[in-house]
Amino acid sequence: MSGEADAWRIIHVPGRSPVPPDQQLTVNVVAAQIEQPKLTSTIIRRLSQIAPLEDLHHVKRVKKQCLEGAKVQLSVILCPAPENGDFDGIPCDVKDVITSYQLSPFVAKVCKYAASSKEEWVEQCKLWPTSFHPPTYNISGITGFSEEDSRSVVSFMKYALELAKSNGSVVVNAAAIVDPLSNQVIARACDEVCSWHTPKKEVGTDSTKSSADMTRWIEHELCLQCCSSGGPEQVETSISCLHPRGWVDEQTRGSSLFWHPLRHAAIVAIESSAARDRRLFPGVRHEDEATKEECILSSAKSQAKRRKTEGTDVGNDDKNDDAHGKGDLCSRPYLCTGNDIYLVWEPCTMCAMALVHQRIRRVFYAFPNPSAGALGSVHRLQGEKSLNHHYAVFRVVGPQDILNKAKTSISGS
Repeated sequence: MSGEADAWRIIHVPGRSPVPPDQQLTVNVVAAQIEQPKLTSTIIRRLSQIAPLEDLHHVKRVKKQCLEGAKVQLSVILCPAPENGDFDGIPCDVKDVITSYQLSPFVAKVCKYAASSKEEWVEQCKLWPTSFHPPTYNISGITGFSEEDSRSVVSFMKYALELAKSNGSVVVNAAAIVDPLSNQVIARACDEVCSWHTPKKEVGTDSTKSSADMTRWIEHELCLQCCSSGGPEQVETSISCLHPRGWVDEQTRGSSLFWHPLRHAAIVAIESSAARDRRLFPGVRHEDEATKEECILSSAKSQAKRRKTEGTDVGNDDKNDDAHGKGDLCSRPYLCTGNDIYLVWEPCTMCAMALVHQRIRRVFYAFPNPSAGALGSVHRLQGEKSLNHHYAVFRVVGPQDILNKAKTSISGS
């Protein structure tokens, strides 16, 4: 990156909360010193067959120490330690290795998880040697962003910031879904928050109350239409992802503000993306699951071969729509697979899960969400192993004066 872009930083948000290097979780293993170094390879091959370290792939099997007089001492991990700490619980095959090579077992501590930073790795090796691999930023193994990619990321984040400010005094989050292969914004949205007036309650019969409820419902529907069309009735209120249950508070206080619980920026952007796909592929129908699976794979392969368009055009969302073809089942994208999303504020749990279901590839946000953030602040959904899809998460940090100005303009703080 060069010039103005040099002041921007793209920070990877790992799926596991960082811990002080000297406070990492450890587990016990059974180890033994190898008195005859020439037998090391034979012992390791045997142990790899009978007692593989399934949950400790980052831990090296052999520890090498240099003693006084240039003497080398080798120790090997035999197996995880039994829960009760009794050597009688060691597997029989491992006991045979101990007997055959006349080993003297002892209990050692190793770090439970792989190091996420060089500082963690240094501390881990004080207990037992481990492997360290820098975090991968692009999921497929790329270890960083190129200068061109960095410029692109900064450009789209600036676009999201401007989108959030385009609502004037309205306090909103903004989202932009980007196809990184064509460098095009395919969907964009802001929090949809509306103002409407509740009819004055009057003491009367049940029929009067029913009429008031009907009036309230009609105004509710009109408000939703106003939101969807970006009408003038939008007003200032709290950012949805920062206060995901704020709509409950508004109803409890009987406020005239209407705050829809689902119209967060990320959700609206997903809807916009789906509407775009329906517009581009009006006649597509999946006849059966087998056809769907086949076409998803075919689409993924074809997208991988698409050439990346030069430049970053964020002003015309539909510029390349025709390039995707119309009505062809196998050319239709599957949800948002392979796409990125740029958010001004870190998403809440609802929005983060919606992005999982939508198969987003990478999530970028500018400001953390200390009250309800699901991707680093309160939770780390990207590291939840039980999910069937995982995306990479990054915080885009710009020059402090620019971010402070943007944050103040957006949030009115």
